[in-house]
Amino acid sequence: MKYVILLFVFCSTLIINAQKSETEAVKETIIEFFNAFHKQDTIVLKSMVKGDITMQSISINKEGKTVLQESSYNQFVKNIASIPKDRTFEEKLLDFSIRVDGNMANAWTPYEFWYQDKFSHCGVNSFQLMKEEDSWKIIYLVDTRRKKGCQKF
Repeated sequence: MKYVILLFVFCSTLIINAQKSETEAVKETIIEFFNAFHKQDTIVLKSMVKGDITMQSISINKEGKTVLQESSYNQFVKNIASIPKDRTFEEKLLDFSIRVDGNMANAWTPYEFWYQDKFSHCGVNSFQLMKEEDSWKIIYLVDTRRKKGCQKF
């Protein structure tokens, strides 16, 4: 009986550590994405996704109506590359909430966006990822954007 309990504890520890390491790998992927984003590194940005994914953004327009904007990832990469080098921008991630199930993961990352060292907007990113061989690839990205109600998460 003592050996059964020890075996159970050992196996449970292995499963928890495996889940934690996958969670950390997803987090590292998101951090790498934003490092490439800030450096305008289009080669790395293109390597981080599976195909030309659709990106969506949810915001409120001037009339107070919810608006869904869609763009292709390739257009997003072109837009990032076209930002003049003398312009500064930073998306500051405030937290990570990551869920992993096998080869699928979701990362929820509240953020603040700063342009030219001035606060622009806040919101949350929701990344969907899949594990392909030994790396996590982004397969979907949706965010929210707002100027009001921004707070530290």
